[in-house]
Amino acid sequence: MRQTFKAFTYRDFRLLWAGAFTSSVGTWMQEVAQNWLILTMTGSAALLGLDAFLGDAPFLLFSLFGGVFADRFDRRRILLGSQVVQMASAGFLAALVLTGGVRVWIILTLSFVVGLAQSFGGPAYQALVPTLVDREDLPNAVALNSIQFNLARVVGPVLAGVAFYRLGAAACFGLNSLSFLAPIAALSVLRRGGVTVPPTESVLRSLKTGLRAVRDDASLRGLIVLSFVGSFCALPLVTLLPVFARNVFHRDAKGYSILLAAFGIGAIAGAVLVAGFGHARGKGRVAVAMQMAFGALMAGFAVSRNLYVSYALLALAGAALMVVFALFMTLVQANVDDRLRGRVVSVYTLAFRGAMPLGSLTAGVLASVFSAPTVLLADGAALLAMGAFVLIRDRSGVTEL
Repeated sequence: MRQTFKAFTYRDFRLLWAGAFTSSVGTWMQEVAQNWLILTMTGSAALLGLDAFLGDAPFLLFSLFGGVFADRFDRRRILLGSQVVQMASAGFLAALVLTGGVRVWIILTLSFVVGLAQSFGGPAYQALVPTLVDREDLPNAVALNSIQFNLARVVGPVLAGVAFYRLGAAACFGLNSLSFLAPIAALSVLRRGGVTVPPTESVLRSLKTGLRAVRDDASLRGLIVLSFVGSFCALPLVTLLPVFARNVFHRDAKGYSILLAAFGIGAIAGAVLVAGFGHARGKGRVAVAMQMAFGALMAGFAVSRNLYVSYALLALAGAALMVVFALFMTLVQANVDDRLRGRVVSVYTLAFRGAMPLGSLTAGVLASVFSAPTVLLADGAALLAMGAFVLIRDRSGVTEL
């Protein structure tokens, strides 16, 4: 237990973890309410995909510059600004719902604004976390950071189900707005994490330096490709869950939140596993094997029509996916110099988060043409095929990490 939660012995890490967890709970509350609101307003799976696309699309345009900023300026201040923008957006949406002025196009626009804030805040946060602990405890910190996100994935949907059912969507959006006060307070009292080396080159040259570092490292390139394909094929499972809840299992918002909670419980278990065994060798091979396992579990969920079997498959899929992404992030963070951390992490984040909107949009459109189960079945088969190829013919050295 001491080894599993070692990073909590660092004061700054504890503070940021608690603040991020509170904010993540609020974010998941809004995610549930917003998805269900769009679905009930329009009945369109394509618009669900479009909303997810607009929320993540800014990463395609700005996350690389977010990484440059994270290496040039105080990461705490960048993250603070990101939190303020997200807090204001959630509060504005709550006000619109209360006054009856909400429209789908406004929801979509605010999703883009939040994504824009996250494209700068995300790289700053990922680059900030490793500076709060000693290097030997980095794998544990990355895994515990995954736990807070996925614990919020469990708590947030459960609270959202209650709040949405009893108080409506405005309550979920309002509570999310208030939740950003926690990370803002934590960031205000951190002692570590500021920029230690002032910038000596232009923004564009700094960006090129980061891209060159990734280009020259075969294992980093391999991790980024695997993360992109994995994210593209895996995240539609979460995006299409409202469709499964409503059209396959004939459940309401509470049923949708339970499906999300099952996935999140498994993800927590996977993150705890990584936290406890973060110093084990062969992380690359384990990550690829678990990505294949996730593909098989997602395909099983796609064809399952038994609700309880589907809960179990979602939990196992959540555990497998969390092991994959926690190990990928650990390997990236452990193989980069802190002077380049923001830029390298931003390239990884671009692949990871950038694939989400593309995968969600593609899945939403295809689900409207074919069906949600068919889309998930195809994505699962793609992950199995890719994993098998990498294990048999790995030229990047990922499986040797």
